[in-house]
Amino acid sequence: MTNATWANGLPPPAERNMALHVTPAAERAIRDGHPWLFDQSIRQRSRDGRSGDLAVVFDRKDRFLAVGLYDPDSPLRVRILQQGSPARIDRGWFERQISGAVARRRPLLASGTTTGCRLVHGENDGLPGLVVDRYGETCVMKLYTAAWLPHLPAVVAALETAVQPERLVLRLSRALQHQPEQLYGLTDGMVLQGAALTGPVLFQENGLTFAVDVVAGQKTGFFLDQRDNRARVEKLAAGKRVLNVFAYTGGFSLYAARGGATAVTSLDLSQPALETAETNFHLNRHLSGVAAAAHTLLHGDAFQRMEELAAQKRMFDLVIVDPPSFARQQAETERALAAYARLTRLALRLLPPGGILVQSSCSSRVETAEFFHMIHQTARKEKRPLREIGRTGHPLDHPVSFPEGDYLKCLFASV
Repeated sequence: MTNATWANGLPPPAERNMALHVTPAAERAIRDGHPWLFDQSIRQRSRDGRSGDLAVVFDRKDRFLAVGLYDPDSPLRVRILQQGSPARIDRGWFERQISGAVARRRPLLASGTTTGCRLVHGENDGLPGLVVDRYGETCVMKLYTAAWLPHLPAVVAALETAVQPERLVLRLSRALQHQPEQLYGLTDGMVLQGAALTGPVLFQENGLTFAVDVVAGQKTGFFLDQRDNRARVEKLAAGKRVLNVFAYTGGFSLYAARGGATAVTSLDLSQPALETAETNFHLNRHLSGVAAAAHTLLHGDAFQRMEELAAQKRMFDLVIVDPPSFARQQAETERALAAYARLTRLALRLLPPGGILVQSSCSSRVETAEFFHMIHQTARKEKRPLREIGRTGHPLDHPVSFPEGDYLKCLFASV
């Protein structure tokens, strides 16, 4: 059952579409499948548009190129929904898109030991600026542009048809939260469908139980994209002392414990996140590895705490470094690489010969090859060269369909 009152104040989709003509470079990008059209690429438009209007893009010969969501308040002016052939963008179209995305995730959910995954991965599933994550029977929809709001009732109905969640929670990007005049009464964490939340939501990942705060947690509450890397850490953890830096709610920590780690330290700046990490250990105490592992919470700034651990001559056999994005804009790339290099140096100071470093980046602005080169270069300068165990990227439920969509990379290496 849908709590339909949230939709009452939303504007309906415009009856008339906009027509746009764009630069030759933008024409080529759209034909190549790029999902974004920037403001400076628009040469001509038929009228002023409001947020959420459907913009039809034509080439120089007035042939159809694409249709997308218009956002007059963003330099990313149009988010492409359909390219190549015309289509009516309505509830039926959204149902086809969402059903196709869900079908691509079925192999992940088939085992029955995993009930959390990303159902819709924005641009990479043809729905730019919209993400849907599933945690058990609760779905969380996150919007990154107000252009989705006129179409939100149709999208929610399409999601109900494809997934039938017991609860649907709305999350809004930080930028949207700072534009309340565009939200028509919608708020971050609002329950659009189902019963109100009375606590964290529980879900399964590879047989482990996790509690997730879908209202106030980072992103939609959990970092589902690191699932495969967590499973890989579990296979390397037996008998080891493990340090999990930027631990958040202890995902890597819990996998390491189940894998036989003797001691696990979870380091994070957020005290509430660390408390949830302790909750997650408690939820899995029936597992022998989790019960046997000594779990220590370490609160504070990662850089500072790692310096202190090194000064204390603390050593760990496995160090996991999974920081937030350090480069949200291209101009921040150099600074981000310097921060990653500093983390590499600090981690190496905490690892003995033969110790294992697991270091990842979720910054799409930092190129994959550049990231891996930086780690190896830093290790050589520290006279602690690394032998690679493996490199990983995106899991099944986080597909990549355009260059900027390739953000996740992770190195497993021994010292």
